[in-house]
Amino acid sequence: RSARKAGGMKSLPLAVPHMNEAEAEEVFGWILDGEASDQEIARFLLAMTERSETADEIAGAARALRARYIPVDGPDNAIDVCGTGGDGHHTLNVSTAVGLVVAACGVPVARHGNRAISSLSGVADTLEVLGLDMEAAGRTAEKTLNEIGICFLFAPNHHPAMRRIQPIRKELGRRTIFNLMGPLSSPVGVKRQLIGIARPGYVSIYGEAAARLGTERTLIVSGDEGLDELSLAAGNEMADVTGHEFAMRRVDAGMAGLEHAPVEAIRGGDPQHNAKALDALLKGTPGPYRDAVLFNSAAALIAAGETEDWKDGAARAAEAIDSGGAQRLLERWIAMAK
Repeated sequence: RSARKAGGMKSLPLAVPHMNEAEAEEVFGWILDGEASDQEIARFLLAMTERSETADEIAGAARALRARYIPVDGPDNAIDVCGTGGDGHHTLNVSTAVGLVVAACGVPVARHGNRAISSLSGVADTLEVLGLDMEAAGRTAEKTLNEIGICFLFAPNHHPAMRRIQPIRKELGRRTIFNLMGPLSSPVGVKRQLIGIARPGYVSIYGEAAARLGTERTLIVSGDEGLDELSLAAGNEMADVTGHEFAMRRVDAGMAGLEHAPVEAIRGGDPQHNAKALDALLKGTPGPYRDAVLFNSAAALIAAGETEDWKDGAARAAEAIDSGGAQRLLERWIAMAK
């Protein structure tokens, strides 16, 4: 599937054939280890995106990334909540808020993410505007996770192999398999997750990939309009992954006792715009942004094993906001990350 060039470099396959899990792990090992040129990597990633990645390929690529990360010690019950990005809707930072809310509910949250690749404002960009020193947050991640129950694992800090890939992804400016690998490669090795992906028709494939890797419980969700989180607008596809098995389900905002709202109601902007909205949310401002956070927080609490009831999960999340718990947690985090 690949030939070695002069100088020890690998030549990635031109046709990008479907790979089994072991082959994908090997090829992505070459990519992550710098054994292929930037031009070949870019072409390879685009070709995979065009034909759609398989569950085998996602699982194998994630194994390659997992084998190369710098681990972080954290509580056994830590979870991650994130979206793969690349949905093109440019919404407010829902998963960022969910991380704060769920941590304020007493569930340790190891947020694993990056700066914006194809969106206007990624989690790191928004938190920075709110006063979190991202460099310091990276240095103190293990401390804050274990002492106050939250951290931000800035992906390049814990995946050194990604530093070379980052400019390639930025130049491509679109979703690739790296959007799918990242959430499955937490440096904390979380066993429970809420993952949003941007393609509802792809949820079952991603669910199969997560099941191949194994998990205590992971919920993989996608809004019908292609949102990489649970949407208030209509219905949502969800893969409920436990162990090495998964089941497909349909969920909607009504299950959590929340009103439906169009995706335009939570449209975001630049980091300053999104930070202002997040600050207002943490201070109790009602509206679709709050409801989107409550809905997704309920899913995260279900994944964490805290509840099985969507309305109960949403109510716990609302209490974490209205009591000021989520706001105080952010303030403690900012103070510790120095």
